[in-house]
Amino acid sequence: MTETKTHPFAAMRIPEYRNLMMGRFLFIMGLRMMGTLVGWWVYELTNEPFAIGLIGLSEVIPAVSLSLYAGHVIDISEKRKLLLRGVALYFSCALLLLGLSTHYTTTQISNHWIAFSIYVIIFLTGIFRAFTGPAFGTMVASIVPKDILQNATTWNQGIWLSASVIGHAIVGFLIAGVGNTLSLSIISLLVLIGFGFMYQLKPKPPLNEPGEKKTLDSVKEGLRFVFSTKEILGALSLDLFAVLFGGAVAMIPVFAKDILKVGPVGFGWLNAASDMGSIFIIIILTLFPMRKRQGKKLLLAVGGFGLCIIVFALSKIFWISFAVLLLSGILDGISVVVRGTILQLKTPAHMRGRVMSVNSMFINSSNEFGQFESGVAAKLLGVIPSVVFGGCMTLLVVAATWIKAPSLRKMEY
Repeated sequence: MTETKTHPFAAMRIPEYRNLMMGRFLFIMGLRMMGTLVGWWVYELTNEPFAIGLIGLSEVIPAVSLSLYAGHVIDISEKRKLLLRGVALYFSCALLLLGLSTHYTTTQISNHWIAFSIYVIIFLTGIFRAFTGPAFGTMVASIVPKDILQNATTWNQGIWLSASVIGHAIVGFLIAGVGNTLSLSIISLLVLIGFGFMYQLKPKPPLNEPGEKKTLDSVKEGLRFVFSTKEILGALSLDLFAVLFGGAVAMIPVFAKDILKVGPVGFGWLNAASDMGSIFIIIILTLFPMRKRQGKKLLLAVGGFGLCIIVFALSKIFWISFAVLLLSGILDGISVVVRGTILQLKTPAHMRGRVMSVNSMFINSSNEFGQFESGVAAKLLGVIPSVVFGGCMTLLVVAATWIKAPSLRKMEY
């Protein structure tokens, strides 16, 4: 038992978990390719940094608005069916973007209306994401025994980051080589194959019966649990504000095109840099898990992330920009593993949907809010000062959390 528990591949030995991870890998890779392509596409259509921020706002409004309700629905639903439905709807959105990118459409519709249509489609993906993101989190704990949950969480984060880096890097080359339309065709195919892997999962019936609690009472129960569990609340709050203010990635199209002047290929590498660093540290943490002072390491990692963002903003040399984004990914990977493990270990099974939805509202949506904040700040301050401001605010958030959340700072698992 001890050997199985400590084996680096303990979770991946479970066939159903492998199917979930393969499906998630292809799905996330497709989505990250889509997100990167849309950012570049909209900037090409508008030549306006603020327009990039509107992409994040378009997705985050429905994702946040529906997240708490989505958690209630996940807890009373058969999770496999809900997950498959969400992935299928994402596939439909990829096809809509594919149609928008064709030569016929671009000759019939103005750039203004193409950009507007992209915002509408991204808004729809925000609705679907409110349900699919937390559903993935609940599936992990439903498949894997609790004694190897830390290993499964590390693999889950590693798969997500691997898919993200490959998606970011590949799409830059694809945009340069084959254009938006063929790139979106490949994205649609990846999502479809991912759906095939997830289709092989076993049904996951709800632990809570529909009608057992009123929707509002159920939502309140999930919120009360998060706000009363200080370690979860501290970790989520730290990441929320750090990502909100430190989201330099949103402005990478501007840095790549106008400041570093490296084009779509360099754009792809800059987008991939932070995720490459995260993958590296995820592999290290899978083989050599952190054994103590995880809370303190979380705070130090986020602080280091803020410093990297400041250096990136001031750099005028491509390899320095790439290197600090790589280091920021290493530090972010540490925070992702610690936060994900805290969340999985401290959440009761019957509340996973609601807690994962609160996590989605705090963490995943902070990326889109951060994208919007970056767009607004770039418009008001200029691109470089706005990113420096974001890095400084990240450092301020870490300092405040260090002082105000001693239980998180001292936490070990």
